[in-house]
Amino acid sequence: MEENNLSTHIKEVGEIIQGLESLGFQPVLVGGMALILLGSQRVTQDFDFVISDPVERLSDVVGLFYKRGMELVSKTDENGQVIRTIDNQKVAKIRLKIDCPNSVYFYNPKTRLRIDLLFDFPILASELAGSANRIKVSSYIISIASEKDLLRLKKIAKSKRSKAGDAEDLIFLKSRKK
Repeated sequence: MEENNLSTHIKEVGEIIQGLESLGFQPVLVGGMALILLGSQRVTQDFDFVISDPVERLSDVVGLFYKRGMELVSKTDENGQVIRTIDNQKVAKIRLKIDCPNSVYFYNPKTRLRIDLLFDFPILASELAGSANRIKVSSYIISIASEKDLLRLKKIAKSKRSKAGDAEDLIFLKSRKK
């Protein structure tokens, strides 16, 4: 990710975090971007957050993203690249109420920012939040899953899929424990 995009993305992500917190959620950053903030040389394009299941506040969560120019991703390719989004907020809300997914992806077609939300999956958001580290990035405070939890999450991910990056991430996290 280019430096200009990263600083623009940090601002967008910071505003999304603040919006989620104002709705009563405690978003915890997990995945590749969390590792980058810990010093990994990993390359990633998206931000992954675990939040509690928003079943009662789903409409508010969707509205938060759409107000910031982000759209629900409806299709990705085999590499996870966005192919199609739902540009209509009402249609997105209906789709999510019908599908009841355990994760969703939002994408800003203009800035190319992607934010993935995992709903108490694969570890409860409250559990992750309880041991998360809060760090300041630019002028925003971001909760990052603890290294112990990141290691647990990465082991779960590796057991469910076979991405080369998962093995590299495990090596990075294990090297930090020494």
